[in-house]
Amino acid sequence: MKYAVVLADGMADYPIAELGNKTPMEYAKKPNIDALCKDSDLYLVKTVPDSKSPGSDVANLAVMGYDPEVYHKGRSSIEAASIGVELGDNDTSFRTNLVTLSGSGEYESLTMKDYSAGEISTEEAAKIVETLKEHFNSENIHFYTGVSYRHLMVLTGDDRQYNLTPPHDISGKPVKGHLPDSDILLDLMKKSREILKDHPVNIKRRAEGKNTVDSIWFWGEGKRSALPPFEEKNGIKGAVISAVDLVKGIGHLGKMNVIDVPNVTGTITTNFDGKAQAAVKAFNDGYDYVYIHLEAPDECGHQGQALEKARSIELIDEKIVAPVVKAFRDKGEDFKIMIMPDHPTPVSVRTHTRDAVPCMIYDSRKVQNGAACFTEKACSNFVPSGTELMKILLNS
Repeated sequence: MKYAVVLADGMADYPIAELGNKTPMEYAKKPNIDALCKDSDLYLVKTVPDSKSPGSDVANLAVMGYDPEVYHKGRSSIEAASIGVELGDNDTSFRTNLVTLSGSGEYESLTMKDYSAGEISTEEAAKIVETLKEHFNSENIHFYTGVSYRHLMVLTGDDRQYNLTPPHDISGKPVKGHLPDSDILLDLMKKSREILKDHPVNIKRRAEGKNTVDSIWFWGEGKRSALPPFEEKNGIKGAVISAVDLVKGIGHLGKMNVIDVPNVTGTITTNFDGKAQAAVKAFNDGYDYVYIHLEAPDECGHQGQALEKARSIELIDEKIVAPVVKAFRDKGEDFKIMIMPDHPTPVSVRTHTRDAVPCMIYDSRKVQNGAACFTEKACSNFVPSGTELMKILLNS
């Protein structure tokens, strides 16, 4: 038996007037997913415990079978594992976004225009982070380059609790009232604004009409994380395919095979075909379980892009689900495929919510009484904890 998980990050949503009062899942043309849905078990899953914020760190841990109440030590510490940064007992890691701010005057008077600096390329971002390293790296402060707008800072010796706001939670809103409750972090953010104002990358982006990197923004603090090995825990060999350090970090911590695919972006422009090919190869190479993570619906939700979000679901249907299922059937192999989001990212609010999410599990050996279309409304069999999904998936 082979197990494929297609995790469409942030896919669930609310009805949108622009889409004829349909959700993107209802609006999207997804014939391959819907054909499977007719013979699938359907669930409505609470992936985020009440004690945790509705982030991809918490939700993806749960879907992979790791209880967030036990194993979640902060988002950035998982991302640190992905880029090979080993945290010490006295270290705190922080997700460091490159952001675009609007307005003038004091930092407190500015507005969060874009949490991703126009989805800046990794090549451009690396030059920005190198400048930050030159100005800020010290015995206790270290910056590390990640992907696109997503980077990492590690602070040694300031072992305290922080109150930090994800920048995508305040898109289009004033930053006042959401600034770090840490003089060290706020000082770095304010200084970065001055340092980056006339950076060559920003001069070029400004001339091209693109959003500039006006500041760094710290959030998602974490301490050193550890997970039991996935294979030891579940008795199957697992692999992870993702563009984002967060999901890759869970794979690394769980001693799974983290497969790098060229030209993946975490957006609707990602290399969907390459991800599908990598998944098929992993199954052919003997892996039992492949977790295929697609960030595009989440990014479209954060950007408030309804049509693009629906289109991202169509691309997942066409370029991920169709070829993976075809490969299984061509080999005559028994398989299960689980398709779901980790959390909703509604276009109307442009950030994550903690609503339970739709989930379908197709088993090639069975005919189930599913639904004609995979949507939020089609799923009602309530699962109170995302951690239970691994048991459901593996149950024969």
